[in-house]
Amino acid sequence: MPPVVRLQRQPVGRRVGIVAENTLAGPVEVLLTADGATPGSDPPLPARATVPAYGRTLVAWLPDAADSAVTLALTAVPGHPGARPRDVEYGYPLRGAPLRVAQGFGGGFSHRAPEHAYAVDFAVDAGTPVLAARDGTVMQTEVAIGGNTRIGTAHDDPARANFVRVLHDDGTMALYAHLQRGGVIVAPGERVRRGQILGFSGDTGASTGPHLHFAVQANRGLRLESLPFRMFGPGGILRFSAPPPD
Repeated sequence: MPPVVRLQRQPVGRRVGIVAENTLAGPVEVLLTADGATPGSDPPLPARATVPAYGRTLVAWLPDAADSAVTLALTAVPGHPGARPRDVEYGYPLRGAPLRVAQGFGGGFSHRAPEHAYAVDFAVDAGTPVLAARDGTVMQTEVAIGGNTRIGTAHDDPARANFVRVLHDDGTMALYAHLQRGGVIVAPGERVRRGQILGFSGDTGASTGPHLHFAVQANRGLRLESLPFRMFGPGGILRFSAPPPD
């Protein structure tokens, strides 16, 4: 997967501007760190910034000597840290598929980390159309053609293999993961409507069988957290149990 954010240097006189370039079709929050002391940096490191969709933001200024003496790193978290989730009823994200929940809120296999604690795995045949559960903008896609790794744990987005991330107008994001090889049919920046096909379900990534991993997430200050959600399914309102306390 290409980097979400690129670090660029912008020399001006005896200073170097450290710029974060966002490659996603939605905002990201970044943290700039250094592996040593950076006297004279403005602001002092570590420094945070929020970068708009496809935008560039100056994160800090460093004196020439400090920039050449340390190794810099940018970490990024999708979404704006000021997101204010609204109470929204989500649509069922599968077309023509019966309701089969393989793992719900707080599932012991892979739904314990904060970013997936309120995720739901819908067991479904590979190739089933995956639908947008809510209007939004395609923020990020992963369209690698790799197959199922069948590893023992799945706790991060790379383990989700082919996926689509949709940004909603309240700053929350929906993640649709484990899509079929070559099964993503939308592109970053595309506006999608509830019920529109995003791709096709599959078995890629850290998976024990064909399913759709669905989660609603928000950036809570350089960390992704999943959010409980309401959903209307094939037989009416779906009710998912709350995850167990830590």
